[in-house]
Amino acid sequence: MEELNRSKVKLANFDSTVGLDRGAGKLKEICWYFTKMIFFLSAMPWPSSIKCSLLRLFGARVGSGVNIKPRVNIHFPWKLTVGNDVWIGEEAFLLNFELLTIGNDVCISQRAFLCGGNHDFRIPEMPYRNGPITLMDGAWIGASVFVSPGVTVGTDSVITAGSVVTGDIAANGIYKGNPLVFIKQRW
Repeated sequence: MEELNRSKVKLANFDSTVGLDRGAGKLKEICWYFTKMIFFLSAMPWPSSIKCSLLRLFGARVGSGVNIKPRVNIHFPWKLTVGNDVWIGEEAFLLNFELLTIGNDVCISQRAFLCGGNHDFRIPEMPYRNGPITLMDGAWIGASVFVSPGVTVGTDSVITAGSVVTGDIAANGIYKGNPLVFIKQRW
């Protein structure tokens, strides 16, 4: 019985250099963190044009008409592509360990968490198990939605507030809940 109560997890053996390509050198990453603290994580409503210019300076591809609200946390701008006329709401968290692609006319609501990073719980050292996230044109990610690594949300689909997305979502649907269920066609 004692054997069943002993953990097999070995976090001391976790290697942060395996399974994650940071995509930039330490100096660039440090400069980004200071920039993020001042212009993105702040409650100060800095103009979106300044934020978009800073994202581009750090390697993001950002279209026109992008609106980024205060307290938005973007992990790696050099792994970010944003289309035209995108809205990113307050306290959205874009944990883009892998490429995060946001199409045109996408709305990411307040406190949405796009989580491109994870760990493989089936292995005692729990190595990274990350994946890209793609939000196709016209998608709407509701407030406090969680999106897992490796997910594509289809064109014009809506994920309602508080939902959890762990798999690909077809185009033109309205989905809600945890587990996520299809409600009806959007258009």
